Amino acid sequence: MTNWPEGSAKTGLLSYIKWVRDARPKQLTPEGDWNIWLILAGRGWGKTRTGAQDISLYAQNNPDVRCAVVAPTSGDLRRVCFEGPSGILKITPEAALWKGLGKAYNGTTQELRFANGSLIQGFAAIEPDRMRGPQYHRAWADELAAWRYPDAWDQLQFGLRLGDHPQTVVTTTPRPTPLIRDLMKRKDVHVTRGSTFENYSLAAAALQTYRDRYEGTKLGRQELYGEVLDDIEGALWTHTVIDRQRIKRENLPELRRVVVALDPAVTTNDESAETGIIIAAKGEDGRYYILGDLSGRHSAELWARKAVHAYYEFEADRIVGEVNQGGDLIERMLRIIDPKITYKSVSATRGKIVRAEPIAALYEQGKVSHVGAFPALEDQMCTYAGTGKSPDRFDALVWALTELSSSSGAASWRIS
Repeated sequence: MTNWPEGSAKTGLLSYIKWVRDARPKQLTPEGDWNIWLILAGRGWGKTRTGAQDISLYAQNNPDVRCAVVAPTSGDLRRVCFEGPSGILKITPEAALWKGLGKAYNGTTQELRFANGSLIQGFAAIEPDRMRGPQYHRAWADELAAWRYPDAWDQLQFGLRLGDHPQTVVTTTPRPTPLIRDLMKRKDVHVTRGSTFENYSLAAAALQTYRDRYEGTKLGRQELYGEVLDDIEGALWTHTVIDRQRIKRENLPELRRVVVALDPAVTTNDESAETGIIIAAKGEDGRYYILGDLSGRHSAELWARKAVHAYYEFEADRIVGEVNQGGDLIERMLRIIDPKITYKSVSATRGKIVRAEPIAALYEQGKVSHVGAFPALEDQMCTYAGTGKSPDRFDALVWALTELSSSSGAASWRIS
């Protein structure tokens, strides 16, 4: 029989008692014969804390087990799941961690060792092949709806084969992806729903701001109330249309042209719109491919650097920039970074919906594929119906595909 370090079992019990005292009922691991615990909840509900507590408590109270934590990217894994304010390191007592040779936590390999011989290993969903081989007793899948490659979920499930009843905890802000919809229908899945406003520890001022800005909006229903939205009336795209043509990077054909499309915000602060940066290509097969989304709240220097970097990384033919907002600022900023780039300015003379209609038609014809998933971009595409906040990723996508589909600047969308 293994002689565990004195006090490790007691530490695990005390951690459990403290969590039961502090948690809301919905955050406590459910009883019953489930294989997957699917938590669909709004931002700030406490999903990260719940996932971190579950996996840490399992490791603390079960000697010599192997656990996996998977997040969308390696940055999410480190900043949120392990080292974040509600992450595993924050909520795991020091007494429960390994005290032998070497450190308990290795930030490079994303591994956390426990005093009782248990191990938590971290993986980035953007690298699904790294999950081939390892096996686990339990897993925590964070923000599953934002995973770029669905294959990562399959690889994780293949590795859950240790112990009598391996289980997965999924914490995610919901999106109507095929995987999420499939999990919601399965009988072995325990579904927990929640809204941002259930977390009484959030600042009252923040909650009021959320209500003022997003109450009654499609974005608020998804991001705050955790609803899985159906198709939106008036939107040009549906998730079904996008999903049915989605491909993996290894299935990408030879590319004929690549463009980086840029739709810059005019200001840079917490209230600013995002700068849209979308990379798209036309293949030798005559179809169109969305390769990347680098959008975000960037300073002028940062968006220029990101666009130029993408220009070389994806071997693009040119950068296309909308000048309605930025004027000649766009070209000036880009050429400060690199004067050798090929650049083309475009100007909007029609409304967003009118400009987007021929691009939406390309999708309906099955001529556009997303290489992996781009959750933020796809949410804008499937929820924007012509009113409300300007969707900058959406705009950059339209400019990119307009440029690729016709040299005249108008998309070629005739039914063939």
